[in-house]
Order: sequence, then C-alpha cells, then structure tokens
Amino acid sequence: MNTTTLTLVVSLAVFGVIAAMVLFSTVIIYKQRWKFRYIYYTARDEKYSKANEVEDSCEYHNDAFISFSDEDRMFIIEHCIKNLEQDRNLKLCIHERDFIPGHDITNNMVTAIRTSRKTICIITRSFLESDICMFELNMARMESTHSRNGKNILFLVFYEKLSSKDLPLVLCEHIQKQSYIQY
Repeated sequence: MNTTTLTLVVSLAVFGVIAAMVLFSTVIIYKQRWKFRYIYYTARDEKYSKANEVEDSCEYHNDAFISFSDEDRMFIIEHCIKNLEQDRNLKLCIHERDFIPGHDITNNMVTAIRTSRKTICIITRSFLESDICMFELNMARMESTHSRNGKNILFLVFYEKLSSKDLPLVLCEHIQKQSYIQY
C-alpha cells in the first residue's frame, strides 16, 4: 500500500469511530431527554432549595397540581375545583390561577409539581396533543423517580375514552404499572 491509500484508510477508520461515538451519544441523550430536562429545570429554578426544604419536612404548599389542556378548562372549573377544593377542602394548584406572572413558564410548572403532594393529569386527546401538558406529565414522572424515591405522585384521570394506540409509549408504560381512573 502506498502512503496515500494508507492515509485514506486511517482517515476513514477515524471518521467511522467518531461517527459511531456521535451516534451512540445521540441515542443515549435522546433516551434520557426527560431526565436531562428535569435536572436542568430543577437546577435552574431559583426556588429549588426552598422546594427541597418543603419536601424534607413533608409539608407541601398544595395537595395537588392539576395538569390539563385549555380545552378542558370548564371541566376543571365546574367539577374539579368544586369537588376537591370546596367540598373536600383540598388546596389545588391550577396554572391559570396560581402560576406567578413574569416567571418562566417551565419554572412555574416544575415548582408547582415539586411543591404539590400529587400531580393530577386530566388525560384527553387535547392533553396528548399539547406539548406543555406532556412536559408537565414527564416532569411529574421525573419528580416521582428522582426526587421522591420512586413514590408515585402521578394520578391519571382519563376524561375521554382513548385506545392504547392513541397513547404515547411513556403513558402506556405508566398505566401498566400504576392505577388510573376512567372518568
């Protein structure tokens, strides 16, 4: 082999190794994307240390944070708030009422999840199509896994009849392991 061919073979081998490492890293990052997002938002949140104090003392600001699509607002107002806050005297965190204006929306979401005993997700087609709702669902999953030692804080209420093929894989895995309510 002459030196040009040898240089070409070595260059291709190095390129192949680098391409394989990039591909492998991309797959790892993609599979762990929600964990990385959770870590990023909790670290970025200026109230992270206060939320930890709340968690350590087992006292939460809210009994539940309710995650729902805007299309389901009337159900939340007419049924959830009435039944849970007025009749059962529970304190709910509802984004349109309790989020702090001027704060980053993702910080408001993560803080609401961290400072609530449970996160209740009202599952509908519009919930599944909403990036914000899916963000809240996944942040609650990460909170459950990484900050509360596997204690399930996610409470799913299926407000619409949905088939398993309509559900994302993450949700299918969760309902196989945990109970849920069909409203």
